[in-house]
Amino acid sequence: MAVSLKANVRTDSKRSTLNKLRSGGRIPGIVYGKGKENTSVSVDNLTLIKTLRDEGKNVIISLDIEGDSKVDVMLHDYQIEALRGDVYHVDFYAVDMSSEIDVNVPVHLEGEAQGVKDGGILSQPLYELAGKAKPTEIPESITVDISKLEVGDSVTVADLPKISNFEITEDEATTIANVLPPTTEEVVEPGETQDGSVEPELVDGEDSNNQE
Repeated sequence: MAVSLKANVRTDSKRSTLNKLRSGGRIPGIVYGKGKENTSVSVDNLTLIKTLRDEGKNVIISLDIEGDSKVDVMLHDYQIEALRGDVYHVDFYAVDMSSEIDVNVPVHLEGEAQGVKDGGILSQPLYELAGKAKPTEIPESITVDISKLEVGDSVTVADLPKISNFEITEDEATTIANVLPPTTEEVVEPGETQDGSVEPELVDGEDSNNQE
């Protein structure tokens, strides 16, 4: 089910106007997609952020555009202001609810790996999984059970079970998570170098091997 969000139409793209919108709590954006004319809009900052936090970034939004009909969209891209970390601009993509689209779905690890209990270090190289699905069939997240991973074990995309109505397009060889061996630092005794040889003693600040 789509989440409703109101949008105002923008007719002025001057920097001063956009900055005024942002200071007033609105985010400038654009709506585009197949069969949809590009439309410049603005949406309420807090409402959008709350929607994405509660529903996830792949949520279907029924965008109620001022003076226009509602359109089903997804958040395709957004820009972050570097200094304060605020959302600076958003791109909404009008979706065809009957056609598959390319998406990235968050990957969540579940359980505590046995290898971590034994002293290993858990690594997660992949946090989002690429795939295809119709907008209403996109999974909110992919859960991967890592409880049986021993030190040196890994789980790859190829190990995932098939997900109903979701086609995984990520390379099957991609590692999702693995357990690395514990790191140990070799202790070097005083007067001994890293390769085990003994350093020459210094006599009055000079190398004793060079004394005549």
